[in-house]
Amino acid sequence: MPAAEANLLVSRLSPPPIPSVFAWAREYNGSKGPLVDLSQAVPGYPAHPEMLRLLGEKAALPSMTGYGPIEGEGVLREAYSRQMSSIYGASVAPANIHITAGCNQAFMAAAIALAGAGDTVALTNPFYFNQETTLSMLGIRRVLVDCDAENGFLPDVVSAEKALAGGAKVLAIVTPNNPTGAIYPPALLQELFMLCRAHGAWLIVDETYRDFLPEDYGAPHPLLAIPGWEDTLILLYSFSKSFCIPGHRLGAITAGTGVIAEIIKVMDNMQICAPRSAQLAVAEAMPILADWRAGNRVEITRRADALRAVMAELPGWEIGALGAYFAFIRHPFEGLSSSAVAERLAKETGVVCLPGSYFGEGQELYLRLAFANADAVSIGRLLERLG
Repeated sequence: MPAAEANLLVSRLSPPPIPSVFAWAREYNGSKGPLVDLSQAVPGYPAHPEMLRLLGEKAALPSMTGYGPIEGEGVLREAYSRQMSSIYGASVAPANIHITAGCNQAFMAAAIALAGAGDTVALTNPFYFNQETTLSMLGIRRVLVDCDAENGFLPDVVSAEKALAGGAKVLAIVTPNNPTGAIYPPALLQELFMLCRAHGAWLIVDETYRDFLPEDYGAPHPLLAIPGWEDTLILLYSFSKSFCIPGHRLGAITAGTGVIAEIIKVMDNMQICAPRSAQLAVAEAMPILADWRAGNRVEITRRADALRAVMAELPGWEIGALGAYFAFIRHPFEGLSSSAVAERLAKETGVVCLPGSYFGEGQELYLRLAFANADAVSIGRLLERLG
């Protein structure tokens, strides 16, 4: 009798990467001092007390124990649409917003709504691994767009056009980028948008780390001001980073109403609705915590500067790109795989980071450092441990 088998599209995938690097860290004996955890993209400081108060208050409401609107609570959709309109200087309506249980779910819901098994989606190389594995388990092909290390890991427009001309239905990008930290300039984003429009393809822009752009950066891009943007553009976002609530799983999609209608179908089968009490809490916290969130942006910039200073003093180590939450660092150990280097660092020096190979092809010379997860003092310890 043949044995029952799991879905090959899932079973062929590697286990989740974060637990694997934590397994290496558990073998660190503490000889170099405290663990320096640069592995996962989580805020390295706690949520504001007012945020915690609101979460508890809203969770205690009896009305929050039932199902909510599939597309999200009206109060959060309205608050977020106002924020988007303010950031981008464009008119974004609540009808253009769909609330999800985190940005990973936002990507999965959008991918299902736009592409089917056998279709092709273009990702950058390196890519955010959860987006790549999502496509793989859905049977959606992926083609890679080159990102030139010599150009700060920005996407190559010629490579993107080749992918779209070859039949990719979607181009998905992340900016500020995970894993590299590269910030895609507005002009480049507009060029990629126009390419997608010319080829009748969708452009998904994951803006999870948008709130940590430099203070004087201005609007991240002009895309929402382009007439007819709804026929090409889908923006993804996470409330986890700027509000320090990753465990409450809250994200958002900004898109045309036609796409939102398709995503509603997906979400009704996936989760029905995002966590309700957190939606009410975040909607109320947005104006209250505006100054606190701005202060966190300054703190993340301080941590980025600390990492730049350390790397400038480490012979053989080189910053490939750095921004928002991440740095993509070229290590000096020629002949060793990025996994071997990351494992050695975790076990022998107590520095936990992710191998470049987790993020795509040809990334063996790089490590991803999630520096937002550590304060400047902890980052300073890298000077001794990597030297």
